[in-house]
Amino acid sequence: MIEEQELLTLLADMESFRVERTISTTDTTKFCEAICAFSNDMPGARLPGFLFIGADDKTGAPSGLTVSDKLLQTLAGLGTDGNILPAPALSAYKLTLSSGTGDIAVVEVQPSDIPPVRYKGQVRIRRGPRKGIANESEERILAERRTAGHVTFDAQACAGSTLADLVLDLFTTGYRPLAVDAEVISENARAVEIQLATLRFFDLAKNCPTHAGVLLFGKNPLYHEPNAYLTYVRYDGADQGADVLADRQFSGDLLTMLRDLDGFTKSLPVARPVEESALREKLVCDYPPVALRELLMNAVMHRAYDQPSFIRILHFHDRIEILSPGPLYGLANASNFPRQTSYRNPVIAEAMKVLGFVNRFGRGVERAQAALKDNGSPPAEFEFGDTFFGVTVRACR
Repeated sequence: MIEEQELLTLLADMESFRVERTISTTDTTKFCEAICAFSNDMPGARLPGFLFIGADDKTGAPSGLTVSDKLLQTLAGLGTDGNILPAPALSAYKLTLSSGTGDIAVVEVQPSDIPPVRYKGQVRIRRGPRKGIANESEERILAERRTAGHVTFDAQACAGSTLADLVLDLFTTGYRPLAVDAEVISENARAVEIQLATLRFFDLAKNCPTHAGVLLFGKNPLYHEPNAYLTYVRYDGADQGADVLADRQFSGDLLTMLRDLDGFTKSLPVARPVEESALREKLVCDYPPVALRELLMNAVMHRAYDQPSFIRILHFHDRIEILSPGPLYGLANASNFPRQTSYRNPVIAEAMKVLGFVNRFGRGVERAQAALKDNGSPPAEFEFGDTFFGVTVRACR
């Protein structure tokens, strides 16, 4: 957050590539377009942009707004609802004017390290004080602006891979229509490499797919990403010394693997009726499918793909353990988990939202715990290792 005096200076100045003002408190489309444009930082200034809510768009004069906690929560939620992808880095806070003429709600947006950023499939940018949709040249500039020193592993070039390693139909018919606005697609005459690059699946400078591109659309992802799979083992006992009853591996392109996992979580639990009253029964699962699904999707989204390990699902007679490579990432730690979420793999997280495997960002653990509680199960238990992240779900007895 910047100093208050600088905020006041920006508020009083003309609208620019860093400043937008509005008196509306309900126009979420306008807000999201502004956030998307600030994230893309078309001038390349590497400076935050500011949306001032409660100020006249021409003069900056306050409208007399009283900023509520509900408004700030709504504004902060615009970064996690999945309409702006990849998820923007923003904060929402109140600026109280000493003149007593009202409050200003401020949304501060940081430039993205992995542009282009899209709002509902469109790349929004600012050209001076005006917003617009990026043209082909502007999208390419944004795509080429990414550098390996500033981006996450999934957005980096996958050395040794080529365009021929991808199943392009998976991208053009399976993913692109969900990620890019239909009007943009209908006008699209650019090479497939550029189309992939604007969604962070291809590195134009290195002329090869990114790790996310190989994971999502690779003909054989394990050739380049040898640990990008999951194993499931069911034991006839309480530890790994017991006999193995069943085992399975989940691998392949990420879309196939996620679909298989989705079906697996629905088929695994055993349900039974439990009497709630003399006239009513409740169906209870040993492991509620929603909880298992959310925790497994979280594991796929947040795991460290550059570590020499894979996701393990260990099913014992009284519990299921999910062990994922990589500790908590970024700002997240044991004391603020799960309230704080940092994305080790923002491109993969975006893809999972686009494909419908994630509803909102940062809500998976919350949804899992709610499903466990509703089922009558104990809450999930988390282990924060130095090289791994673990979660245990105990059977409902």
